[in-house]
Amino acid sequence: MLRAGASEQLVDVEAVKSALSRVEADEKLAAALREISASEADPEVRTLALDDLEPAESALSSSRHALLSALTDPPPTTALSAIVEIKFGGGGIHAALFVADLLRLYRNLADRHGWTSEVLEALKLEAPGEAYREAMLEVTGERAYEYLRREAGGHRVQRPSATDQTEKMHTSVVSVVVWPLESETTSSKGDDLLSEKDVKVETMRARGAGGQHVNRTESAVRLTHLPTGITVSMQDSRSQHENRNKAMRVLRARLLDQKLQEEQAAWRAVQSMHTRTAYSSDKIRTYNFPQGRVTDHRLEQTYYALGEALDGGEILDVLNYEVEAMERRERIEEFLAGLDKQD
Repeated sequence: MLRAGASEQLVDVEAVKSALSRVEADEKLAAALREISASEADPEVRTLALDDLEPAESALSSSRHALLSALTDPPPTTALSAIVEIKFGGGGIHAALFVADLLRLYRNLADRHGWTSEVLEALKLEAPGEAYREAMLEVTGERAYEYLRREAGGHRVQRPSATDQTEKMHTSVVSVVVWPLESETTSSKGDDLLSEKDVKVETMRARGAGGQHVNRTESAVRLTHLPTGITVSMQDSRSQHENRNKAMRVLRARLLDQKLQEEQAAWRAVQSMHTRTAYSSDKIRTYNFPQGRVTDHRLEQTYYALGEALDGGEILDVLNYEVEAMERRERIEEFLAGLDKQD
């Protein structure tokens, strides 16, 4: 289990196990009483079983409700912040331009929610306008990770060429990965994510598209977590010290993400069901410029609010809320389906 400092506990597996055991015990008692009341030859015993059946079924209803609450309560990851990595995929320069669009979107979204954001790295391409091969944004604040994890996946953009005068449509794909991040106060107490002795530190000269300080000093840093093989490189800052600090934060986020996924696997095992996760690389959204529309493929819903979405506006809150509600419904439906199989 992750320590309590990572938001009290990322997954309270023991509490779910206890609730599930209570349901199983209540189900066995109610089933036994139903069997006795239906088939027992002794009328006195049947009467006693019937008298006990109603409170037993009431107790079963309560224990099922308690387990449902455990499955649908607000997740205990709400205190976690997030690191958002945006990378261009297919589409060349048009995808790189959209990386910049999404970076602005998430910065505006963070401002609107009262979160703080910091660009950890933005690897610019030699191109007209603002275009990035990839960008990494740290977003700090309550519920930042819980919200932004639903942005993870493929983001597709359809728009006319940004580099010539033709009206030819270009389709580009940008991937978004979201990692959970602890606050500095919680991560400094009894750190069990990593030990300095397990981190290999390498320095090198920065490289890039003709940038200001490229190849002048060994300011770029690469960290390798030896137990897991996870590697993080950072070169955006002129200062080796700053790059090292940023890389360490990203490394911690990736290790926390790994532990969270392990906890989620245990959570699913306890529930005996599969749930949607924030780590899907599937296409989640399309942004169509000519039609001014945004389509969320998880919800199969389209909104003609492209400008508002790209500004990080409230339409994103609507989509996020609907996806959250869909996740909750699926968890409940799958849980109830499991109960039906047991009956």
